[in-house]
Amino acid sequence: MKINNPLLVKLGGLLASTWIRNWMGTLDYQAVCYDWDVDPSRPQCRGRKLYVFWHEYILFPIYLRGHCNLAMLLSRHRDAEILSRVAYHLGFDFVRGSTRRGGGVALRDLLRRGREMHLTITPDGPRGPRRQLAPGAIYVASKLGIPLVTMGYAFDRPWRANSWDRFAVPRPFSRARAVIGPEVFVPPNLDREGLEHFRRQIERLLNRLTHEAEQWAESGLRKPGQVHAVPAPARGGRVADGGRWTADGIELALCGTPRTK
Repeated sequence: MKINNPLLVKLGGLLASTWIRNWMGTLDYQAVCYDWDVDPSRPQCRGRKLYVFWHEYILFPIYLRGHCNLAMLLSRHRDAEILSRVAYHLGFDFVRGSTRRGGGVALRDLLRRGREMHLTITPDGPRGPRRQLAPGAIYVASKLGIPLVTMGYAFDRPWRANSWDRFAVPRPFSRARAVIGPEVFVPPNLDREGLEHFRRQIERLLNRLTHEAEQWAESGLRKPGQVHAVPAPARGGRVADGGRWTADGIELALCGTPRTK
C-alpha cells in the first residue's frame, strides 16, 4: 500500500523509528575492527569517511550510528519516504536519489554533503542486484578524496523478506555481529578502467566481511578482540562508559585482524 499523505508519512516514520529502537535494542551487538578510529562516534575519528554496507542489513547501522554527522543516501522512490523519516528520527541526515538511476542530482548533493559530513551508501541499493556493488560509491570517494570503510553486518538466522535483497529482520534477543574493514583510499581522477578495478576490489572485500560476520553470528563463537557495541548518544548527550564500543566497560582503541577461533 502506497502512503501519499505527508502527515501519515511523518507518523509512519515516527512509529517505525520507535519500533526499531525497541526491537533492535534487544539484540546482542559484538564487533571486531581493523582500526577503531574509523568509528564515526569516536572523537578520535579524524577526517570524513564513506561507509558502505549491503542494503539488506540497513537496520544494524541505522540503530547504532545515528547522531554521528552522517548523511545517508536513500532512494527517491515513494517506498523510501517513511525510511527517510526513520533516518531523521534516529539521527541521520539523508540525500534522496540513486548513484546510477537518474543520479546526477544525488551525486552532486553527496559531493556537497561530503565536504563536511561522513557519508554512507548501500552500494547495491535501491534495486539491486543483491550484493553487487555499483560504481557510484567509488566515484564519490575518488572525487572527494575520502577513504571508503567497508562494513560487514549479520544477524543470527534472521527472518528474510521476499524482496530483491532478501531484507534481514533480526529475531529479538538474537546475536548481531559486525566485521569492520580498514580504510581503503581510492586515487583521484580515476578513469572508467580504474573505477571498475576498485569497484571489483571493494565488492570482494565487502562480500568477504559480510560472509565472515554471518558465520560468526550463526556460530556464537567469540573472536579475539571482539567488543560490545552500543548506540551512539544523541547530539549533546553523555557518552556512556567513556566510549561507544566497549569491552568490560573499557573502550578499545584497536583490535587485531578479525578471525574465527
